[in-house]
Amino acid sequence: MEPVRLGIVGCGVIGSVHLSTALEVPQVRVVAVADLIEEKGRANGEQAGCRVYREGADLVRDPEVEAVILAFPAQHRTVLALDALAQGKHVLIEKPIAMNAGEVERIIAARGDRVAACCSARHRFQPSAQATTRVIAAGRLGRLRSLHGRFLSSARPRPEKMPCEWRLKAALNGGGILMNWGCYDLDYLLGLTGWSVVPRLVLARTWGVPETYRPHLAPDSEAETHLTAFVQCEDDIALTLERSEYTAGHFDGVWQIIGDRGSLLLNLLPAEGKELWLEIADPEQGVVKELIWSGDENWATLSIGLLQDLAAALREGHDPATTLEHALVVQKITDAVYASAREGKAVEVG
Repeated sequence: MEPVRLGIVGCGVIGSVHLSTALEVPQVRVVAVADLIEEKGRANGEQAGCRVYREGADLVRDPEVEAVILAFPAQHRTVLALDALAQGKHVLIEKPIAMNAGEVERIIAARGDRVAACCSARHRFQPSAQATTRVIAAGRLGRLRSLHGRFLSSARPRPEKMPCEWRLKAALNGGGILMNWGCYDLDYLLGLTGWSVVPRLVLARTWGVPETYRPHLAPDSEAETHLTAFVQCEDDIALTLERSEYTAGHFDGVWQIIGDRGSLLLNLLPAEGKELWLEIADPEQGVVKELIWSGDENWATLSIGLLQDLAAALREGHDPATTLEHALVVQKITDAVYASAREGKAVEVG
């Protein structure tokens, strides 16, 4: 298979990860990078041995670039995604996919026959996630009842260096922890079920950073650091989500999918010695356990999976793991969470 010729716009932390990963993945080849900070662009260009641009708009006009990774804050991402698609490029868009559902719909309208994928799919490239998908697709959980994600991240000691300004400013990133990490939870749970769960109504609450930890943030950060949401879905399915950072409490992380014939207790994060158990309803014993998968996972798989998935979608002619339509579902839930928290009432999913 001929390698996909990649251009990477954004040479910050995640852009550099995409670059380092691409150099190890034979299905892709980096031919150009771009960054407004010239030193970053130059350093990444030297690492890849490729052309360097300052402006992403110039990179997407490079005739050798076949597909573009957009790895910079969401505020300006949609404009360049539309430009790239207009230039006939395929796109891999970092999460969050956009600032709101309206922007995602604009990208869908402009896509045409190009491949457009979203990076919120990362965690479904893990072997445990793929085993989970197979179990659910085989119907072993029966009729689905509940999808649950809960991840509380404890506050760390006060940092010596302030975090990136965009992380907790709605004007730059569309929101806070829900945009940054909640998109992973939603993509993970919905994607494992084959995107068969249809959300309808959301009731949610969000909170900002506790005053004790405000010195940990960039000045004027106002987006949420904690949210909890209940999502009523079709077919009597419920989805519950809680996400936080800067929590005055211990770490907690669990993802679970429950049906009327079985359930799976999951871990979205990579881990060594990981085990996936299916708990099955049994008329005599109550519940019996079956080991579905065990093994080691690592963070590299997440980045490698994204690039291999993009290359396969381009060369083999199938959809990527998270299409724009999938990402739109995630974003519509996200928009409804914010609207519900703001209005203090249940809100329909767009």
